[in-house]
Amino acid sequence: MKRIAGVILIFLSVALFPPQAVYSQASPKKILIGILPEMNVFKQKHRFKLLGEYLSKKTGVTIEITILSKYTNIIDRFHTQKMDGAFFGSFTGALAIRKLGVVPLARPVDLDNRSTYCGYLFVRKDGGIRTVKDMKGKKMAYVDRATTAGYVFPQAFLRKNGVMDTDHFFGEYFFTGSHDAAIDAVLDRNADIGAAKNTIYDRLRRENPRVDRELLVLAKSAHVPENGLCVRKDLDDALKQKLKQALLEMDGETEGKDVLRKFGAIRFVATRAEDYQPVFQLVKEAGIVIKPYEYLSK
Repeated sequence: MKRIAGVILIFLSVALFPPQAVYSQASPKKILIGILPEMNVFKQKHRFKLLGEYLSKKTGVTIEITILSKYTNIIDRFHTQKMDGAFFGSFTGALAIRKLGVVPLARPVDLDNRSTYCGYLFVRKDGGIRTVKDMKGKKMAYVDRATTAGYVFPQAFLRKNGVMDTDHFFGEYFFTGSHDAAIDAVLDRNADIGAAKNTIYDRLRRENPRVDRELLVLAKSAHVPENGLCVRKDLDDALKQKLKQALLEMDGETEGKDVLRKFGAIRFVATRAEDYQPVFQLVKEAGIVIKPYEYLSK
């Protein structure tokens, strides 16, 4: 089967603050936090810049934030760049909990008053696709192999509907690198079917009337945790608590509310490893074994 190279984001991190942090058992003076490219990197930069500055002010530790070029390198980059934490997606969070032993701290409550999201599988209204049978031989736009909504969910959905060999079911498939790019691929007729997280889809709906006019959501996944801050397990305990407290108390003060508004959230809520159980269930339904999972997109 022909495989098409996806939309590949540049292999560079976009640094919002000065270079790199160093691991330390004592309370560090600065820490490095990674961010996934779930949407256009410039939009991500805008969202997280103020949040990083706010957390720096509240904790007394300089928060350096780097936006990664791809979902699939965050586990490796966590080691090679000596990251202290990351705003992992639900699947990368599950991978990091199992592979790295990271500690979840908090995740945002989105404007729909949910701290979780679901995956959407969508098509063009005029494309004639309404069932799984109609999808056979068509062109599929995934986001990345390391995303719940953009890969794991559609794999689980297809297997539940009798498609066990997903690699050879579509005529073509490719990886777009971000959720908004997957949506645009279907809008622009570069793909017949797409997968993305509902929060990005709904955000684009508000910005672009073509989404409602031209696209149709065929299936939704179970809800999984929104992208939350997880830190390395040996990070100073006092700093872990400061970071968590700063996030959880943002909505109780004027400055915090302003940062949240620009970030696109109502507040942050505490997060535990147990909250990722729905992700592990989807992973199981998709036939994926996490620990040895080869998550690099091809």
